[in-house]
Amino acid sequence: MDLIASHPVLEFSHGEKVSFSFDGRDMEGFEGEPIAMALHAGGVKVYRHTPEMKRPRGFFCAIGKCSSCFMVVDGVPNVRTCVTPLKRGMKVETQEGRGKVDLGAQGAF
Repeated sequence: MDLIASHPVLEFSHGEKVSFSFDGRDMEGFEGEPIAMALHAGGVKVYRHTPEMKRPRGFFCAIGKCSSCFMVVDGVPNVRTCVTPLKRGMKVETQEGRGKVDLGAQGAF
């Protein structure tokens, strides 16, 4: 994991190191940091593919205003990973197109 250890102006601390999965692969990040930050630190650059043109999208605005970081998180599509905090055991997946709801992961509505 490549993270900034110190900065001349900013002060920050990390939460507890936790495990999560990305497309079936075990990864680690710090609890409470944005999911996108943990993915980026782990070398993941593509978060989804656009519905029509199948173009790859990744980290872009980092403030939750665009749709570039949409991913499927714990079976829920269109999660803005740049503003969603990482939690232990999350299942994060690359989103293809508009995403589909996995009712098995969420139970009956």
